[in-house]
Amino acid sequence: MTAAVSISFLLLRLAVWGALFTCHCPTLVNPYLNLWKNFTLAFQPTIAGKVLTRHAARSEAGDARYTSGFLNVTPEYRFSLLPICFFVSTESSLFPGLDVDTKTKTGALRFEDTKERIQKLFKNVELSVSAYDTAWVAMVPSPNSLNRPLFPECINWVLDHQNPDGSWGILHDHQLVMKATLLSTLACVLTLKRWNIGHDHMSKALSFIKSNIASATDENQRSPVGFDIIFPGMIEYAKDLNLNLPLASMNVDALVQKKELELRSCCSNSEGGKAYLAYVSEGIGKLQDWDMVMQYQRKNGSLFSSPSTTAVAFMHRNDDGCFNYLRSILQKFHSSVPAIYPLDIYARLHMVDSLQKLGIDRHFKDEIRSVLDETYRCWMQGEENIFLDASTCAMAFRMLRVEGYDVSSDQLTQFSEDLFPNCLGGHLKDFGASLELFKASQIIIYPDEFILENINSWTSRFLNHGLSGGSVHFDRTERLVKQEAVNAFEFPYNSTLERLSNKRALESYSGDIVRISKTTYACLNFGHQDFLELAVEDFNTLQCIHRKELKELEKWVIENKLDKLKFARQKLAYCYFSAAATLTSPELCDARLSWAKNGVLTTVVDDFFDVGGSEEELVNLIQLVEKWDASGEAGYCSKEVEIIFLALHSTICEIGEKALPWQGRSVTRNVIDIWLALLESMRKEAEWLKNKVVPSLDEYMENGYVSFALGPIVLPTLYFVGPKLPEEIIGNCEYQKLFKLMSTSGRLLNDTRTFDRESSEGKLNALSLYLISAGGKLSKEEATEAMKGDVDRTRRELLRLVLQENSTIPRACKDLFWKMSCVVHLFYRKDDGFTSHELMNSAKALFELPMVLDELLNKRNTKEIS
Repeated sequence: MTAAVSISFLLLRLAVWGALFTCHCPTLVNPYLNLWKNFTLAFQPTIAGKVLTRHAARSEAGDARYTSGFLNVTPEYRFSLLPICFFVSTESSLFPGLDVDTKTKTGALRFEDTKERIQKLFKNVELSVSAYDTAWVAMVPSPNSLNRPLFPECINWVLDHQNPDGSWGILHDHQLVMKATLLSTLACVLTLKRWNIGHDHMSKALSFIKSNIASATDENQRSPVGFDIIFPGMIEYAKDLNLNLPLASMNVDALVQKKELELRSCCSNSEGGKAYLAYVSEGIGKLQDWDMVMQYQRKNGSLFSSPSTTAVAFMHRNDDGCFNYLRSILQKFHSSVPAIYPLDIYARLHMVDSLQKLGIDRHFKDEIRSVLDETYRCWMQGEENIFLDASTCAMAFRMLRVEGYDVSSDQLTQFSEDLFPNCLGGHLKDFGASLELFKASQIIIYPDEFILENINSWTSRFLNHGLSGGSVHFDRTERLVKQEAVNAFEFPYNSTLERLSNKRALESYSGDIVRISKTTYACLNFGHQDFLELAVEDFNTLQCIHRKELKELEKWVIENKLDKLKFARQKLAYCYFSAAATLTSPELCDARLSWAKNGVLTTVVDDFFDVGGSEEELVNLIQLVEKWDASGEAGYCSKEVEIIFLALHSTICEIGEKALPWQGRSVTRNVIDIWLALLESMRKEAEWLKNKVVPSLDEYMENGYVSFALGPIVLPTLYFVGPKLPEEIIGNCEYQKLFKLMSTSGRLLNDTRTFDRESSEGKLNALSLYLISAGGKLSKEEATEAMKGDVDRTRRELLRLVLQENSTIPRACKDLFWKMSCVVHLFYRKDDGFTSHELMNSAKALFELPMVLDELLNKRNTKEIS
């Protein structure tokens, strides 16, 4: 029996044993159930779970890395379908610090295993080989002899990696990217003809081209960048080589006409057009203005980080920088080259962004910090690979600023509405780059960041144009990137709740590793099945925690008789939803419960002051809180007052007890004072209403930001997020400013949404007072727009304080103020905060519907390039 067969039987026995051992854990992803199938697949090269052709399974002798025909990957990624470790400490936990019973230990092993593989992805950027670019590099002749190739190893790669159907390139069987396959195949044919080698290869390739040439003029198929110039240009080059292509003259004429049309459209004096013509130089050849092209040479010697463009430039200019760039790539990738190099900064930022969207970034804090530190270093040094690419620059700016790094928006000036068309991405009308710029433009923290406002304005229009069917360029699957844009409009940064965002990302995750520029290329760091597996496990585990907490809260409502208060809105689901959707870490249980309980109580008290209580009852409640005596000796003037006060008393005391180990001191008095401030502000509003007092707008807002009732929700929660807060911090001006900014924006949003209802009830609010102060000079619509401007300014100032380094308030605490601001913006996006059926459905789905990995994988398989 061979060693391979022995291993097969051993793994089969392990699979059966594993299935029996873990069958009592149906909610967890079982690493053994599909083990036998995975074993048969593990030794075949894969891209995003798809088996490549057998020709891709070759590896260079003596090469320490496993090198497939189309993807250079290290062994741990290649064999990632197999569980790497069967025996891990039984103390392994999905979440350190949380107890896990024996039923979850198998899942914990799988979780840690997957996590380890993702950690390794941070170390290397894994790029696919580009048959197209490798062919162009292979065409470069030696400066010493035009009859000898400068890089013969690339010719060998071309000979070794033809697909069975005669083509070259990845995803060659996908009809919608057939144009890219035709480009790669013709480039390889030209290489072989140039060096008079591989005649059988050429024969098969020409048959493939003949069979699929109709795709070259098919407008319904995705075109690589510059296809209408490059493909006809290569046909002309084939004539120079005396290569007879099996193409009908009508096909050739149609292609040549499209090339001439494309060239005429680019022959303006626009800088973007010049950059585009330089980028597609291989399609222009001897007619190219090479002095113009060399203006785009980068410090690493490349043209646009494109091996094909650089190779063609070297053929015509024999430039040392071009040569050094090409040689450096081959030293790294041996006998082939990728489509774009380097791509490290973008790929790692994209990976971090994906992990954050999926909600699993907290498992990779050290790795992410390392990526961001390195990106910041490159940013400060003016690294070309950041600033010459709109997507990379926008993503770096957004992610660095959000994490508190000091980055100036001035660096985005080159992407203003007037200047963006001057770069390659602007000329191409790059939808993906514009989307990244749109997301970056939302992180405004200074009043004079006009460049971000400019970018936000033009990208909004451009993206809507693309969504409505306008002519734009997609470097990824059109359906997926359009959905990402829809989400960016529907849930901007100021109203994004992490848990909802994670759920959307999971449901739409495609492992979208394939891009298209001049050809198709792939990068494992863009997306990986391990990301999805880890995120599903994490989501479902957190969902179990949230269900348990929600049941505890339902019990708390009944025990405190809050369900007996007929005047009060029952908004437990909303209150807990806002907590669970923002405080996502499993160890923040105390924080979520404090947030939710105080949210319920503020709703009850608000309703009591609005409709449920008499003046006597309101005064009685405030006196009871001031005395803080639950014995009943102070006297309750009604059953409702008794229920509310006792619920307040027990909950605040519970919060004080739970906060003691977190803070090392009693915080009960602080929480009582927060509640007293709220009650006093509500009483003042009740007195204004009763006595028909019309306060000034400033007087109203000075009281109104407190009566908006976010204080008792957010401020006690600060004690449960980690840092110890000294008692004097409560009076700190930064602390007070954070609270005021958060509450002010919330009050203004509330009052614009509830204006009609409150006006009909004879109540004053900020909008009605704004109209009064304007003396009839403003319409309701004009006043509403003015208040929206106030909301924007207040929110931006809040974000600036939250992101500001070297502050007295710890970042984890400042984040709570921003998270609550996001909750308020989301709740008041369309309705008055508590009446959205859409939000209610989102909350139910978040708690009730687990993610099923197989279903997500099936959806993913339908989201190939389209």
